[in-house]
Amino acid sequence: QVQLVESGGGLVQAGGSLRLSCAASGRSFTSYTMGWFRQAPGKEREFVAKIDWSGANIVYLEAVKRRFTISRDNAKNTVYLQMNSLKTEDTAVYYCAANWGYVFVQSVIDYWGKGTLVTVSS
Repeated sequence: QVQLVESGGGLVQAGGSLRLSCAASGRSFTSYTMGWFRQAPGKEREFVAKIDWSGANIVYLEAVKRRFTISRDNAKNTVYLQMNSLKTEDTAVYYCAANWGYVFVQSVIDYWGKGTLVTVSS
């Protein structure tokens, strides 16, 4: 069993930055691909970014490339999402997720956090 707890959300002006953290408890953190999804008001939840156990394989949603950076610290059982140049359309609840395999679609995710709200004002 893995528990995921997100932190770092909040209110920021457009163009600003936030860093989200996801602390994982439980065994075998390094065995999981970790990542983030988000759900904007009135929209479906969507994939944002993922990182494999080694940190060598990273994938981003096209809309956040060159603005967001995902990383992980396996010694701390934590994954991060650095978000720069935030836009109003980035407003959403951001969910941390963990999956045993490298495939990272919602239907196969093993564990979810409860989410943290990011609000970007104009």
